[in-house]
Amino acid sequence: MKLYKILMVFILILIFTPQVFSIEEVILDTDEDLLYKKPAEKTKYLLEEVLTKNFDKSIVESVHLFGIYRGDFSFDFNPSGESGDYDFTELSAGINGKFRDGKTYYEARLRFSPQDNYSFLQFMPSNIYIANTAIPHHTIILGNTRTPTGYEGVQSIAQIPFVARSQIARNFGNVRKVGLRVKGNYDFIDYDIGGYSSDTYFRKFFPGMEFAGWANIKPLAFTDGRWGSLKLGGGITAGQNEIDYFVSGAYAGYEYKNLSLDFEYARANGYNGYFAISADEAEGFYTTLGYKVTPKLQCLMRYDQYTPNLAYSDDIRREYSFGVNYFIKEQALKLMLNYVYCQNDLFDDSHRVILGTQILL
Repeated sequence: MKLYKILMVFILILIFTPQVFSIEEVILDTDEDLLYKKPAEKTKYLLEEVLTKNFDKSIVESVHLFGIYRGDFSFDFNPSGESGDYDFTELSAGINGKFRDGKTYYEARLRFSPQDNYSFLQFMPSNIYIANTAIPHHTIILGNTRTPTGYEGVQSIAQIPFVARSQIARNFGNVRKVGLRVKGNYDFIDYDIGGYSSDTYFRKFFPGMEFAGWANIKPLAFTDGRWGSLKLGGGITAGQNEIDYFVSGAYAGYEYKNLSLDFEYARANGYNGYFAISADEAEGFYTTLGYKVTPKLQCLMRYDQYTPNLAYSDDIRREYSFGVNYFIKEQALKLMLNYVYCQNDLFDDSHRVILGTQILL
């Protein structure tokens, strides 16, 4: 219990630290990953104006009805006939909006894409939260949301560059849990820290406690984008659910005009992610290069390496991915074409061609 008391004190210090940076007003994006963004960068839905209702005399100021579809049509070329641990489909709908005070937001989202490992009702609840921005440059969030286990692991499926997440993201992270989290954003630093129940998909009632935290520094913030955008980050996730688990990671990303580069590394001494709880020691990393040929056309390359059990270091899984994204209407309507070559030390190599579609209504 001493560890959690120390963490709570740390959270309070971060929240109430005097404002020593000159920053613009923080705007909460009520999209899935709860990122702070400028108005021009907010995720836009195709029918947002039509499906949003504003109220003059109500505790709720606005209600936005939305739907998300992300699916794929793929071809597998694998001698063993195995398709791998991919899961692309996202079909969900819900409501979000804000309360009359202008500082409290909400979202309730349900998924309608069954998974083999969970019952339909277990997998159905997605984002269900209330978020408050009363403290300058901070958002306090209570509910069921993605935990910040890794840089890509916490991102919305609508924001990731390829159809599939990296191997470390889809094994260690990419999972929602019920808890209390605090997100802060300044010119030179942002962070996301919280305490959660270690249960996933509502299978058990509070089987243990989990702490997850991630922070990024932005050394080039003072240049106002003249030299591009550099982000250096790291974080840990630690908890108990049948086993004790600990995941640590580091990230570096750089963007300049149409060019983007990023690198992420993670190591786990046990983990509690999307697929399962595992006591194995595992590690992996990826690096991605992206370039926007035009405002609507983006080309991508990625090298992704993962060792699922360090006790058997001969089992190294490498993925070489090439992708093209065509933004018909920004992220709200886009087409994705990916080619993935999977090189496995213990299994047959395989190839996959994926045609994906993303629609945000």
